Amino acid sequence: MNTHSAPSSAAPAPEAAATGSVLIIGSGFSGLAIAAKLEDAGISDWLILEHADRVGGTWRDNTYPGCACDIPSPLYSYSFDQNPNWSHLFAPQPEILEYLETFAHRRGLTGRIRFGRRVSAAEWDERRQAWTVTTANGERYEYTHLVSAVGLLHRPKTLAIPGLENFTGTAFHSAQWNHDYDLTGKRIAVIGTGASAIQFVPAIADQVASMTIFQRSAPWIMPKADRPFDEDEKRKLRRFPFLKWYRRARLYWQHEERAEGFTNVASDNDKTVAYARRHLERQVPDPELRAKLTPDYTLGCKRLLISSDYYPALMKPHVNVVTEGIREITATSVITDTGEVIDADCIIFGTGFDAQNALAEVDIIGRTGMLLDKAWANGMNAYLGTTVNGFPNFFILCGPNTGLGHNSQVFMIERQVRYTIAAIKAARRRGPIEVTAQAQERFRAWLNAQMSHTVWNAGGCTSWYLDPRTGENTLLWPSSTVDFWKKTLRIKSSDYTFTKSRGVSR
Repeated sequence: MNTHSAPSSAAPAPEAAATGSVLIIGSGFSGLAIAAKLEDAGISDWLILEHADRVGGTWRDNTYPGCACDIPSPLYSYSFDQNPNWSHLFAPQPEILEYLETFAHRRGLTGRIRFGRRVSAAEWDERRQAWTVTTANGERYEYTHLVSAVGLLHRPKTLAIPGLENFTGTAFHSAQWNHDYDLTGKRIAVIGTGASAIQFVPAIADQVASMTIFQRSAPWIMPKADRPFDEDEKRKLRRFPFLKWYRRARLYWQHEERAEGFTNVASDNDKTVAYARRHLERQVPDPELRAKLTPDYTLGCKRLLISSDYYPALMKPHVNVVTEGIREITATSVITDTGEVIDADCIIFGTGFDAQNALAEVDIIGRTGMLLDKAWANGMNAYLGTTVNGFPNFFILCGPNTGLGHNSQVFMIERQVRYTIAAIKAARRRGPIEVTAQAQERFRAWLNAQMSHTVWNAGGCTSWYLDPRTGENTLLWPSSTVDFWKKTLRIKSSDYTFTKSRGVSR
C-alpha cells in the first residue's frame, strides 16, 4: 500500500503530463546503468525520477561509520566503466558514491534526472498504452515503459519492541545515521549483528563509554582480505586497459567458484567452515565469548559476512554481547528476557532492511486494475526477476530472486539492463510486451525446485531472504550467475504477448 500523504492542494498538477518513452524510478547503480545503456542503444527519450537530491541509491543513504562494500571494488562496478583508481580492494562508501556521481556527470545523465520527485503511484492506461506516473507533489508523467530501479535495500527495518516509544535517549537506524549525535562517552545499545553492524561496531567502539550488542543469532564471519592499491598499480591500470579486464575477470571467477557452496546444501564446505572457525578462535581467545559467537546453523544459510576487526572490537573490556531476547525498553534502559537492566543513552538499530516489501511505497496498478501488492499477496515473483504478468511494459531491476550470496550484484544488474532494453526494443516494434502467466508460473516452479536444495532453504535457519507468509526465498538467485547470463541472453517471444499499438510508439 502507498504510505505517502495525499498531494498538497497548494502544489497544482501541471496542465499536461510530461511524456516520453522510458521512465526510470531511482538513480542508484541500476537506474544509472539502464539510463546509460538506453543512450547507447539510441533510445534518448528517457527520464529518471529520484526522491533524493543526488544520485547513489543505497550508497548515498548509508553513511554510517565504517560503511564499505563486501565485494571487491573492481568487480562491484560497471564492466563498461571500470575504475583504475580504487584506493582499496574493498572501497569505502564515500568512494563508491563518488564513482556513481562521476559516472552520471561524465555520461551526461544528470540533466535528465528530476531530483526531489517521490513517486507515489503508477498506473497502466490500456487505452493509451502507457504508464501514468504521479509524484507526491502532484506532478504527472506519461511514459510508454516503466522501469523500477529502486532496489531492495532502501526501507530500513526496525523492531516493534515494547516501550521503544518511551525511550528518552537517541535512537536511530544505521541507514539513517545521526551524524549530529556525539557518541563520545555515551552508553550505546546496538540491536542486530548483520552486515552493517559488523562494520560500524568496530568503527565507533573506541569512542563510546560502553557498548552492549544484542545478538539474536551469531553470524558466520570470514576475515576481510582488504589491501590498498598503490600508485604503481593504478598507473599500470590506466596505461594498459586490458589489465583492468584481467583483474575483473580473475575476481569474477574466484567468486563464481563459491556458488556451489550456496546453491547445493550437500556440497563440501568443510574447508570454509574450518577457516571461519579458525578466524573466530584466533581473534576471540575467551571461550565464553567464543561460544556466544559460534553460529548454530549451516554456513551461508544467512548472509556470510567478512570482517577482520569485528571480533577484536568485541574483546574490548567495555563491549558486551548479550544473546538473551529483549523484553522491553524503558526511558533509559533495555531490559532483557531474563530481567537484566542495561542502561543506554543511545540505541542503534543494525537490523537491515524490509526487502520483502521493497516496492510497497509505490502503488503500481497493472492492466486489470490490479495493485502489484495484491498480485504479490503470496510473495514477490517476477519472470527472470524482471517482468510480471498483468503489468505490460513494466520492468524491475534488482527484482525478486536476483540477489546473490557469492558474487557481484552489478553483474546481475547489467544482465537485467541488457534484457530490459531488448524487451523495450521488441515492444517498440510489436506493441506493449507482457510476460504470460504460464511462463511466470513455470519460472516460479523452477525457482522453488532449485531453491529446495540451497543452503538458504535447507541450512537450518530463518532469514530475511524468506517471505514470512509463504516461506519461499523471494530474494536470491538459486544458481550460478553464468546460468542467469544464459537465461537472459535473448527474449523468448513464446513467453510474452504483444498488444498491437493503437498509436505511435515512443
